[in-house]
Amino acid sequence: MATCPECDADIDVDEFDVDKGDLISCAECGTNLEVTSTSPLELETAGDDDDDDDDDDDDVEDDVEEEEDAEDDADDDDKEDVDKDWEE
Repeated sequence: MATCPECDADIDVDEFDVDKGDLISCAECGTNLEVTSTSPLELETAGDDDDDDDDDDDDVEDDVEEEEDAEDDADDDDKEDVDKDWEE
């Protein structure tokens, strides 16, 4: 038997029914838990990797937008230079 690291509730899971890396949920508090060891059975709060991936994707999208804005600004500067040449 293992204990939930969040609420200290007893979690009735047979160490032979789970493998390291399996995810289970605490019946008391609903926290997602990851099996970190099977002998003895140990559980840790499971990280929410999906959200982290989404955050990384957002950062990449922001970087791409900044690069595109910088390229647009450079293109605008080039057009102004050409316009000035025509005026002279």
